[in-house]
Amino acid sequence: MAERGSIRFGATTIPFVIIRSRRRRKTIEITLDPADGVLVSAPVNVPSEDVVRVVRRRAGWIVRKSTEAMLHPRPKQFISGESLPYLGRQVRMFVDSSSEARRATVHFDHWAFRILVPDHLVGEARRKAALGAVTAWYKRRAQERLTARARVWSEKLGVAPTLVLTRDQRQRWGSCAPDGTIRFNWRVVMAEASLIDYVVIHELLHLKVRNHGREFWERMAACMPDYKVRRARLREFGPTLVI
Repeated sequence: MAERGSIRFGATTIPFVIIRSRRRRKTIEITLDPADGVLVSAPVNVPSEDVVRVVRRRAGWIVRKSTEAMLHPRPKQFISGESLPYLGRQVRMFVDSSSEARRATVHFDHWAFRILVPDHLVGEARRKAALGAVTAWYKRRAQERLTARARVWSEKLGVAPTLVLTRDQRQRWGSCAPDGTIRFNWRVVMAEASLIDYVVIHELLHLKVRNHGREFWERMAACMPDYKVRRARLREFGPTLVI
């Protein structure tokens, strides 16, 4: 469920979206997303007034940390010259039309996204077609890379996940189910390789330790001594990893 609202902080209007989750028990979390703006994740049973109160309390932080684009997000138009993140780099897009193209396609060539769109599509239809093709491309690459990295680290850690999947987990980088299934947010593939490995190891270690207690972080430190640096970097750059 999603609700929209806004508050005033001085001369600045802060629009926000409340995303309700049954899996979230108590905490209210604010995320600054370059594509979607200010996102507020909250439990389903928390009154909207309480959520707004948290946004007001964090308003100064939101304004300091936000860009104009975050407060007034504008989606990618999928035109030549724009860029998308992939493996820690901003990759330029080259978008063209063709009368022979039956659907939008994406080719990754020499660190460039080359997108071909049917020439009968214009405006929002053209943008949505390109977005859909790019999203599908990311999901395929994410499944390939994350499965491969999970295989490598599973052998090193001595664990055996039941299944490795990529899903559209907007608010989480990964999860480990009780049955041993590991699920990764496909957007992880936008991050640099060191951060991808951090997410992979983090979830695989949950096959041994289910919580985030002392033992878990000791195991993280043992196999990735700089995990705190990587975790901080993921928190810093994570909000920018969007289409």
